[in-house]
Formats: sequence, structure tokens, C-alpha cells
Amino acid sequence: MSLDLGSDQHVGLRIDAPFRQDPAPKDEVGPTWALWEHEVVELFLVGDGGDYLEIEVGPYGHYLILSLDKPRVISKKLLPAAVTSEISGARWTASVVFSVDLLPEQICRANAFAIHGLGPDRTYLAHSSLPAEKPDFHQPHRFPGLPGPTIAP
Repeated sequence: MSLDLGSDQHVGLRIDAPFRQDPAPKDEVGPTWALWEHEVVELFLVGDGGDYLEIEVGPYGHYLILSLDKPRVISKKLLPAAVTSEISGARWTASVVFSVDLLPEQICRANAFAIHGLGPDRTYLAHSSLPAEKPDFHQPHRFPGLPGPTIAP
């Protein structure tokens, strides 16, 4: 996964991930609520005030972008983005472009996750693991800090 902050107005995110062949969501391609219930890659970007942006992308072109004021307190949902995705054999790639205005101010922490599998074979992966009895990605205060200067929109 790579994040491109090269534009004053847009942010680009590129994903290259293994394709686990989970079924696609039944919704049309585009913004999709509850995408976390499907095969997905997620990126969380946390501002120094504790607010954060959650970006979820699936291999079939579905995505979900949420702005949260604090853990599980959604301030904006189904935010717009331009998303393209492609499945090629055992891998999938996606490109996401969204407005820099969606970023929290002074990004200081981040974490990335991947979810795939069905039923008892459901697997949760984290760039930086988090303590919990069951998967809980909404622990932004535990995400690793970013090296170097913080990212400001």
C-alpha cells in the first residue's frame, strides 16, 4: 500500500494485495456500507487531535471512507472517491483518489489492516497488532507514530 500526497488538492492511495476469492458484496460497485464484512484492505490515518480517517477498499471496486471524531464516532460517512480496481490471478490492485480536505489535520499515527475469509476461516491481519480479545481496529491511540514530520493537508 502506498499513499501519495503529491497534490495540493488530491491524495492517491495504491493497494496491491493477495486475492483471497471471497464473494463480492451484493451492492453495486462504489461506496458500500459494512464493507468490513467482506474481503478488504483498510488504512486508518489519525490526526493529532484524535480524529481519524478510515479508508476501506475491496478487490471488486467497492470502498468505504469514514471520518471519525473519536473511536466509533462517525462524523461523516460514504465520503466520495475515485476508485478503480483490478483482479489479476492471485492478486488485486486498486487506486483510490480522494480530496485532501478529507485528511485529519497533522496526521501523526497510522495503521493498516486486511480482512478475508468466511465464517470460522475469517482472518484479520494488522500492520501493527493491537491488544484485544477479538479484532478491534478502532484503537487509534495505540497505532504507531509516523516517522519524521507529521502530514498536514
